Amino acid sequence: MRIIEFPKRENWDSLIERPSALSESTARDVAEILSAVRQHGDEAIRRISQKFDKCVPDTFAVSDSELLAVRQCISPDLKTAIATAYDNIRRFHQLADTAEYEIETFPGVFCGRKRIPIERVGLYIPAGSAPLFSTVLMLAIPAKLAGCEEIIMCSPPSGDGTIDAATLYAASLCGVSRIYKIGGAQAIAAMTFGTETVPKVDKIFGPGNRYVTEAKLQILRYGVAIDMPAGPSELLVIADDTCRPDFVAADLLSQAEHGPDSQVILLTESKELAGKIIEQIEQQIADLQRRDIAFASLANSAAIILRSIEECLDFSNLYAPEHLILAVENAGQAALRIKNAGSVFIGNYACESAGDYASGTNHTLPTGGAARGFSGVTTESFMKTITFQRITSKGISQLAPTIETMAAAEGLEAHRRAAAIRRKEVEK
Repeated sequence: MRIIEFPKRENWDSLIERPSALSESTARDVAEILSAVRQHGDEAIRRISQKFDKCVPDTFAVSDSELLAVRQCISPDLKTAIATAYDNIRRFHQLADTAEYEIETFPGVFCGRKRIPIERVGLYIPAGSAPLFSTVLMLAIPAKLAGCEEIIMCSPPSGDGTIDAATLYAASLCGVSRIYKIGGAQAIAAMTFGTETVPKVDKIFGPGNRYVTEAKLQILRYGVAIDMPAGPSELLVIADDTCRPDFVAADLLSQAEHGPDSQVILLTESKELAGKIIEQIEQQIADLQRRDIAFASLANSAAIILRSIEECLDFSNLYAPEHLILAVENAGQAALRIKNAGSVFIGNYACESAGDYASGTNHTLPTGGAARGFSGVTTESFMKTITFQRITSKGISQLAPTIETMAAAEGLEAHRRAAAIRRKEVEK
């Protein structure tokens, strides 16, 4: 993990670059996968899965008997942990803003709003080097709370053609409608176009590798919505002398172990503190099972020394991290300065893994700087807003002159006439 001391602000743009940019070759590969699945359905999925995953299950759909069987595979401790996380996530996501309203914007002109659940949603649950069953909770719980009629889930199978037992258990607990053993860009394609086995969905949710991320971006042109760009995981920690160096090191490693293309950033005003944290990283990484992955991630990462915590907050807002930990004095006050972040963890005891698993917020968050314009997943993400307008004869009589003037100024005569013809009828 390199140390960068007092970089000039004009050089910050180069420091916020992520290590894993989507390449032209990735885009071409994904476009070919989408085209193949669109044209050939299940047959293309089998061929692509064999090529990339070296595994094609006998059947893509997970059966009821498979779901029943996994209940015996889950330890009581894990069931209890999943139940606690389920309750906390559900409690938080019940805070959805689903209010309907109607207001009179102009005499005789009434405008309203209504939130309606998206009918059929698709969830992608990664399972590359680690099965992320927690993502099932993060996506399926708000989908059910929103009232989605059907929840489709795809997740890559392991070498024996099965999906991780905890992932299936969480899906069953959350009421996922149908589950398919398909991974990668081909899973995104299947849910986008529909195949003989997999139904077409209206919106796709979930993180993934660069192929999944690229596929989600490309399917927008086919009329299927996505939650957000969600690529490799990232964490930024702002720390001062009130932090616990061992806590900060543990947090940085918790994200570094996600994948070799993950990135972690430490911001501090103290070079001495940065040294202590890096020393802790070197001690803690030694016995990590995924230390090789963490080492690769740390090569993409940096400890950056800035002149003040205020400057650290400015840098963080420019970086727009997926996860942000504020391990500083008066962390609550510092949090008020945050403008761009997926999720913020305030104080020494708010470890990032709490948000990943069980505190109640969502871990499906924008990455790669997308937090400047995207939010993380909420219950509202599984809903769409429809607006309504109801206009009386009095309302159109009084509003029509405004409409006519504006339409004429834009040169849209049919628009002007649509209002004028009504006004004239009312004023007879």
